[in-house]
Amino acid sequence: MQVTVVVPTFNEGPNVEELVGRLAVAVEGIDAEVIFVDDSTDDTPAVVDRVAEASTLPVRLLRRDEPVGGLSGAVVEGLGQARGEWVVVMDGDLQHPPEMVPVLLETAASTGADLVVASRYTGNGDAGGLDGRWRHLVSSASSLLARSMFPVRLRNVTDPMTGFFAVRTAAIDVAALRPRGFKILLEILARNKVEVVEEPFVFGERFAGESKATFANGLRYLQQLTALRFGRMSTFALVGAFGAVLNLAIMWGLEQFGVHYMPAAVVSAAVTIVTNFLLLEHFVFHDLRDEGRNVWKRAAQSFTFNGIEAAVRLPFLHWLVVLTGMPPVLAQALTLVVAFLLRFVFHAQVVYRPRKSEPAPVVPLTGEKAAPAADED
Repeated sequence: MQVTVVVPTFNEGPNVEELVGRLAVAVEGIDAEVIFVDDSTDDTPAVVDRVAEASTLPVRLLRRDEPVGGLSGAVVEGLGQARGEWVVVMDGDLQHPPEMVPVLLETAASTGADLVVASRYTGNGDAGGLDGRWRHLVSSASSLLARSMFPVRLRNVTDPMTGFFAVRTAAIDVAALRPRGFKILLEILARNKVEVVEEPFVFGERFAGESKATFANGLRYLQQLTALRFGRMSTFALVGAFGAVLNLAIMWGLEQFGVHYMPAAVVSAAVTIVTNFLLLEHFVFHDLRDEGRNVWKRAAQSFTFNGIEAAVRLPFLHWLVVLTGMPPVLAQALTLVVAFLLRFVFHAQVVYRPRKSEPAPVVPLTGEKAAPAADED
């Protein structure tokens, strides 16, 4: 069998018939099947059974009594049951257009990639189907954070948050996946060495029902990122913590000599900006120093950003001290905490951003699975 379409569902009954109908037309002439992996609390399983009886496209239902791992867990179970050489993962709400399935497969065939990501943020792609500006902002920020934490694995991926992609089953180790939450693509990319290309697509409106995105899902996403990529960010945090302690110590020492807290903050910021850059070069991003930028350009970018960031923090520091009566050192500590994530994202995405790699040439399928290696980024 050429392709299995895996659709994780949770209370998506009203969308099933339309989805299967459009898929059947889209994959006509392709040896294909659909697996619905269902965690629903409504009549969705009955709807799938009814649609399957009338469909010309083979439809299977995998009903889960325990939704272990959430949507990601459902996808992993679908991958384990797939008969196809390729698996296309897509949502059941029709925001992922079924007509894109053959496009993803054609891109895979023409490039020799192991995984084709349907991206909202490359080429003519569009995320217009997201509900409101807040969802757009959350999606963009989440993608940026993921790419910052995995700069090498995601160097060719603009949309690691998408749930729409095609993957060659022989290229991944399903048993190595540790599903949680709803961002299975990130899990696959972090734990498998695969050749990745992207195909732009327009994220559509929901056909029926409501979005399943919740604040709890967002927390699980952060948990997933932390579990997958604790290495580089933890080292960055240690450097940042050292810089913060140094910053506060210098500021406190200067205040003891009668220096006003504002110039003391300027001096402490200047010293720690230089110190932090040297530590980042040697302990955090040492493997990304040969990505096309010389040390002077990296230093200029780092110093410029940190200088602007420090300049923005100083008025905020003054506001905290004057309007709230907070002790200057405590106020400075709070501003440093707020700035940490911004500094990490900038350095990962700008100063040490890896160059994009070229797709590998087409090679015969070997059937060998890639070993999990989430810690090489």
